[in-house]
Amino acid sequence: MEFSLFFFADNAGSASDGYSLLLESARFADANGFAAVWTPERHFHSFGGQYPNPAVTGAALAVVTERIGIRAGSVVAPLHHPVRIAEEWSVVDNLSRGRAGVSFASGWHAVDFVLRPEGYAERREGMARAVETVRRLWHGEKVELPDGAGEQRAVQIFPSPVQVELPMWITSAGTPETFRTAGRLGTGVLTHLLGQDHDTLAGNIAAYREELAAGHGPDARGHVTLMLHTMLGTDRIQVREQVREPFSDYLRSSIDLVIRPAAGGSGMRGLDPSKLPERDKQYLIGRSFERYFSTSGLFGTVEDGFETAQRLAAIGVDEIACLIDFGVPQPEVLGSLRYLAELSQGLAR
Repeated sequence: MEFSLFFFADNAGSASDGYSLLLESARFADANGFAAVWTPERHFHSFGGQYPNPAVTGAALAVVTERIGIRAGSVVAPLHHPVRIAEEWSVVDNLSRGRAGVSFASGWHAVDFVLRPEGYAERREGMARAVETVRRLWHGEKVELPDGAGEQRAVQIFPSPVQVELPMWITSAGTPETFRTAGRLGTGVLTHLLGQDHDTLAGNIAAYREELAAGHGPDARGHVTLMLHTMLGTDRIQVREQVREPFSDYLRSSIDLVIRPAAGGSGMRGLDPSKLPERDKQYLIGRSFERYFSTSGLFGTVEDGFETAQRLAAIGVDEIACLIDFGVPQPEVLGSLRYLAELSQGLAR
């Protein structure tokens, strides 16, 4: 089991040191054998809003670290020209001396597509095309594309990347077809437990590896990365109290994302969270907190972490991407990373 750090903060405030946790924890992870640091692409919302371009944050991470992978979690491919994606991440690959990696997402929020409205209708197909185009460009191929005058032009990217292959993932919210798409494309999968439980995830991973073997040979294993909100310490009850208030506030800031799984079924779909009475919001947030803390996060002691990691490894998860920026004060988060390092190193032995 590999461990990495993942960032997706609520940025309702505008603190001048908003990237301090990112940089400081990345330095710790780099020095303590973690696999990667992931930053997302988010637009027009305080939830994750300090990360509009993972190539920019990736470039910053590249120059303050030496060993750790620098990854996008994710690039919303239909919002961008694939040549631009390949160019930007080749720069990150050069700055990091060969440590770049990208997870591609199709996007889901229509508002994001004010950046490129024409990409919305066929966003899933557009994502798959982008993966293939970026892969070709990364290999040094010239790709023919129309220029401003309508003429076909063969273009290749500069600078040339360091890595022969760009590590790639497809981001899935739990849809089986997206897992199968990743298998067909020969990429990894980046996923979470927002809309799927452990049994559903196990089935999705099995479908992914079945498609992977069918298209890329029986020895192809791929790579499954699971995002989990994370806080470890010496006492489970103490950790619970440490995270309860900030994590509940974090869930409140993303209540439009947590309503459906908190409700435990599809009956809440289409509900406008802004019209919910405060009592109902509190109930849903409370249920979500309990679910995340008990079964859908990496919370508690190092021993709790061992149990969670072993359970996930048994269903085929290769990497836990630890979401750590959900509102716990920075000194406490940085202090807790030593327990995550202890877990990682213990599992490696």
